[in-house]
Amino acid sequence: MNRSVPALAVLCLAALTACGGGGDPENSTGEPRPTATRSEQAVPAERLAGLMVTPAEVKGYAVKPYDDQFALATSSSEMTADKPACTPLALALNQLPLGEPQADLTRSLDSESQGAPDTYVTLTTYAQGEAQAVLTDVKKAVAACGDGFTAKGSNGSTVYESVEAEDVAPAGEETVGFSATTSFQGVSHTLHTQVVRAGDVVGVYFAADGMAMVTGRPSDAKLPPAVVKTQSAKLG
Repeated sequence: MNRSVPALAVLCLAALTACGGGGDPENSTGEPRPTATRSEQAVPAERLAGLMVTPAEVKGYAVKPYDDQFALATSSSEMTADKPACTPLALALNQLPLGEPQADLTRSLDSESQGAPDTYVTLTTYAQGEAQAVLTDVKKAVAACGDGFTAKGSNGSTVYESVEAEDVAPAGEETVGFSATTSFQGVSHTLHTQVVRAGDVVGVYFAADGMAMVTGRPSDAKLPPAVVKTQSAKLG
């Protein structure tokens, strides 16, 4: 298998039900990937579980555990970028926690609407002051990585050909949005990400169209405004 294709396309090729609807992944517990001992994570992890949107709050979406079986990397320590300044973007684009969080939690939101993009929400909580540093790093990366970069993980690599800052609706105490382009089998795809900070919690929202990658259609997957608004409101 070509190890340089976008991870989302690999996932769709391997298990079509993972993109555009389907059953719960069998090998995912939905628990945060550990970045500390379980006892150290307990309270922060419970907090994130309470902050994550629910199906009742985002009607028309199933909120499911994230299955990282086919991910480019399964931990932040496994992810690098050929341009070190771009590493925060590589993490955000691959549902991996930024910085050194106390706990993290990722969910996939599957829309009932045919053709809707694949949407992912990653929440992380930090010690005092560290969340601000995470947003600063993301903003610097967006400014520095306009010409693109290559993300490298333990399961392969993905080339992002360009990065562009985007205007996004105000959210939390500070927010930044960006798009990234990548190609699969000669077809271009635009991915959209928004990072929101509220206090010591950071939310990363990501949208891509995995089925378009698989079927050879170009795509420009926008973040669902209702999901962004609802999740950001829960963060405070």
